[in-house]
Parts: sequence; structure tokens; C-alpha cells
Amino acid sequence: MSNNDTTRRRFIQVASGSAAVALAGCLGGGDDDGDSMDDSGDDMNTGSDGMDGEDESAGMMTDSPNPTDPTEAPRATVDRFSEEAGMLMVRTEENDLPGPDEPVNFDQAPFITQGLGPEGGMVEYYNFDVKSTTPAPIYALFHENGDPVEGQLNIIDVIPGDEGYNDFWHVNKVTVPDDYEANVLTSVDGITEAGYDVEPTGMIKNCPVVPEGSTASKHFGDDHDEAPVVDGWYDGEVVSYFLFEEDSFMATDDGSMPLSPIYVSFNTNPGQEGGGPASGFMTEEGSNQTHNVVATLPGDDGYSSLWMVNPYDNADFEAVSDLDSATDSNVLAMGAATVNCPIVSTN
Repeated sequence: MSNNDTTRRRFIQVASGSAAVALAGCLGGGDDDGDSMDDSGDDMNTGSDGMDGEDESAGMMTDSPNPTDPTEAPRATVDRFSEEAGMLMVRTEENDLPGPDEPVNFDQAPFITQGLGPEGGMVEYYNFDVKSTTPAPIYALFHENGDPVEGQLNIIDVIPGDEGYNDFWHVNKVTVPDDYEANVLTSVDGITEAGYDVEPTGMIKNCPVVPEGSTASKHFGDDHDEAPVVDGWYDGEVVSYFLFEEDSFMATDDGSMPLSPIYVSFNTNPGQEGGGPASGFMTEEGSNQTHNVVATLPGDDGYSSLWMVNPYDNADFEAVSDLDSATDSNVLAMGAATVNCPIVSTN
């Protein structure tokens, strides 16, 4: 086994049992305030033409079910820190991470990190734990005329702890009849049973599902002061998720989420006792400033908020100040993990 393979295995083993260290597309047809997901060209409708309206795609439901009012529907229990849901962030008696359905303040440690950009400027990013490159499906409903169904919540079929859950969602466009009423459909099973046409768009959105009342006050770009919180349907129950609108990605040729590299250093190197994520990121003395260096920023070609983690020897910490110096350091492994860390501020 190579040194890189050994470091990667130990990184993941430590991460799995350690204390915490560190869905546009997701807005659907509009929330209770009437917001639409097509506020700009970067939405689920981007690159997706209206459907052709063939009769067999309509799949009319004979029972004419009534719509469900989301404000009166039950809410699903969300727990991001259970053993089933977390890897780097698993709740223990020692770390006191929030319990099931407890709101999470993502503006405090260990959920936010101060790192460095490619040229050495300060960046901040949220930590949403290890995530797969395989996005989960999310379904947005459109009328046959191409308009989004106003007031319809988007629909998902997995939440944290479920097999196949991911913060990254592959947007699927569902075409419904023009007389369809919002929120008649509240589950993926309902879409399947209705026989409506489903078209994958190739667009991926970063929308972590969180307990109701969770907050993230930082958001990259000028449109919002904080990450918007949006409601969706999960098997007939309502869930909430953050919408990082600047994080819109196109799936790779094999349908995966693209990656960008990040170089990180820990207080104790991976492979040593108590090393890697369990030891925490190395920081400047008396500061929260790490020398974790991202290779891309929002708006850059190749930017991705799913990062390929490359730990470097902490003996090089002082020498690392930008991307060039990070790549020149003693990198202990390439691709030790993939983590969801959307950048929310730059300086």
C-alpha cells in the first residue's frame, strides 16, 4: 500500500470516530411569500425547454387529490450529527453537537473556518462534513407551458441519515398538467405513481437539509445577506434546507459533482496518534486563521464547494500562505476526503 493510500485510510478512520473539527434550483415554484426559483437565469429552468405536452406524459390522477398546505403539514425530524448522518461531525457527550431537530448555528465553531484563497487573501467557508460526489435527486414541478408551479415545494426522497443522502442535489424537472394545483404532490412516490414526465437537467445545487430554525448568516454575493432557508417536501413531510444560490454546478459526464482541491494542515498530522481531523486545524497563534488554502473562489472557472482534501505536513504551516506555497509543501495525501464547504466570504 502506498503512503498516500495509508494516509487516506487513517484520515477516514480517524474522521469516522472523532469529535467534531471541522437547493434557484432549490426554490421550487415559489415559497409561501411567492418567491420564484427563476429570479435569474441561474435556476432549474436554465437549459430546460418546456415539455411537448403529449397526452401520455400527463398521467392524470383519477382521484383528484386535494393539495396539502405546507404550513399545516408535519415536519420531518432532521439530525445531521447522528452516526448514520455524520463522519467528521458525529455527536458525542464530549463535543455536545446539537441533537435531533435542534436548530444549528453554523456561524460558530466547528461549523465555520477561516482559510486562505489562491492568492493568499482571507476566505471563510462553512463546514457541512464529508459528502459524496454522487448527488441526490431533487424534483421541481413545471406546468406544460413551461412555467414553474407557483407555491409548489420541491420534492426530495432522502434526508441526513438516509442512504444516498447528499447536500448536493441533481435537479430534475417534472412536467405536470396546466391545471395541476400546487402541493398535490408531496413525495417522489407520488410523482412516480402519477406518471408525469421527469427530465434530468444536469444542474446540481448545494442545499444542505437542516433542522428548522437553523441559521447561517454569511452568503457569498450581493443578492442576500445570509443563506436563504427554503422548505421542501420529503415523503409528505416538510423539511428545511439552506440555498447557496451562487453554488450552481453542471454534472460531469458521468453525472458526478465536480471537485476542487483544498490543502489543509492539522495540529497533529494524519497517521499519528490522535492526528488528522480529531486534532483540529492548525491556526496562527491567538487567532482562528488557518493556513488551509482553497484552489478556486466562487466565480472562478472550476470552482466547486465540494473540496478534495489534501492534507500537508504541519511542519510547513508557516511557509504556506497561498496556493503556490501549498502545492510546494509536503503534501501527505491527495484526495483524503471530499467535503462540502461553500465559501461565503472573501477578502
